[in-house]
Amino acid sequence: MTATTSPSPETSPNPDASPTASPEPLEPGQAWSLGAEAPEESVQAAEGLKEAVASKSETAGSVLEGLDKIAFEIGDMRISMLDGLVVVGIILLVLTIAWFASRASRALLRRFTSLDDTQHLLAEKITTILIWGAAFFLGIDLLGIDLTALAVFSGAFGLAIGFGLQKTFGNLIAGIILLMDKSIKPGDVIAVTDMAGNESFGQIRKIGIRAVSVTTRDQREYLIPNENLMINQVENWSYSSRNVRMQVPVGVSYAADLEKAEELMLEAAKMSERVLKSPPPTVWMSEYGDSSVNFVIQCWINDPEEGVGNVRSQVLKNLWTKFHEHDIEIPFPQRDINLRNNDQVERLIAALAAREENRSKN
Repeated sequence: MTATTSPSPETSPNPDASPTASPEPLEPGQAWSLGAEAPEESVQAAEGLKEAVASKSETAGSVLEGLDKIAFEIGDMRISMLDGLVVVGIILLVLTIAWFASRASRALLRRFTSLDDTQHLLAEKITTILIWGAAFFLGIDLLGIDLTALAVFSGAFGLAIGFGLQKTFGNLIAGIILLMDKSIKPGDVIAVTDMAGNESFGQIRKIGIRAVSVTTRDQREYLIPNENLMINQVENWSYSSRNVRMQVPVGVSYAADLEKAEELMLEAAKMSERVLKSPPPTVWMSEYGDSSVNFVIQCWINDPEEGVGNVRSQVLKNLWTKFHEHDIEIPFPQRDINLRNNDQVERLIAALAAREENRSKN
């Protein structure tokens, strides 16, 4: 009789049990097990640089390996000191390349003598925008950043531009449009108004990305947003012509020889160096005033950026000398007071006369 023995639970095979893989031993210098998922490298350029340097020099490779071991993890992302150094180096490299490329493009554009100042400035701005845009995408490519991963960020950035930066981009586009249609360009003289409502004039020195720089005769510099000059009314003294007519008001006595006075006014205007010979200065009678006959001397100049007050002052000084030489009176306001017969006035006069008499006796 043969005895049969059943397999013990310890030795009986279990068909449902799956074999468990034993963890593989770590290689020297390996930071994680092959069975576990490795942390994601944040900067692919750093890993490529480390491999390239290690293949050329073992010493330099070990140095980079040591920098790469100094790291910290944020979720599934691992950031090492090597990553930080590579990012800073790439940013500095891209900024340097873009800066030198911008300067080179400006120097190259200045050689095109067929372009005027406005076209030069417009070409420089467009070229600068293209260079810095290319530098941005070059930096993204060198860092190995996947642009598809920035889809959410780009959407948020678009909303930020739409709400927070719309004025900035509006001024940028407005500046480019102003340069394209040449309605306002560097060197033009425009009228400006300060916060107190006082109107003055100034010369455009620079059209920047955000604002236009306007310098007045007293060296006050106004920064006017490009968008304001585009949507508001602007008084440009040198848009189509640099000739500007200025007016010098003058009054003479009613007893003066008006024809002689007009002749002297014309001579005084022609004596000023900045007054143009063509069109010639003219004299108009404007009104019969309370104390004088009022005239207006019309003078033309072609350099308004040099000021108009100094020309008016020179004309008036010349006219003062001419009037004194020919006995032409420049009147000042006078008032005649007529006292009618009145008992109170007569008593006041009598009292004043009596007081004066008593003083003379004493």
